[in-house]
Amino acid sequence: QVQLVESGGGLVQPGGSLRLSCVASGSIFSINAMRWYRQAPGKERELVAGITRGGSTNYADSVKGRFTISRDNAKNTLYLQMNSLKPEDTAVYYCNADVVVRTSYRAMNNWGKGTLVTVSS
Repeated sequence: QVQLVESGGGLVQPGGSLRLSCVASGSIFSINAMRWYRQAPGKERELVAGITRGGSTNYADSVKGRFTISRDNAKNTLYLQMNSLKPEDTAVYYCNADVVVRTSYRAMNNWGKGTLVTVSS
């Protein structure tokens, strides 16, 4: 009923920037909290940043001051601006959202399929 599609990943040199996007579509009434997670090779998935519908944000310590999460509620879109990228930021980045669906007006947690970010010279 709900699809989350990430885009914006790619190869970037250390110190560079990328902007990830995640568009939610389907039977959406509203979207509550939205989050970015990442999973590096051989590691567990970890929370990178989160944002409430009202715009309150939280970040993992490893990305504070370098990454900025934002959203456009009118477009059902989540963003992650990533600056000063490091090789250790290399991972698949996943969008996650608590979506209230029109069919039941209940919040369901949804995941995108991910977009790969590779930071390397």
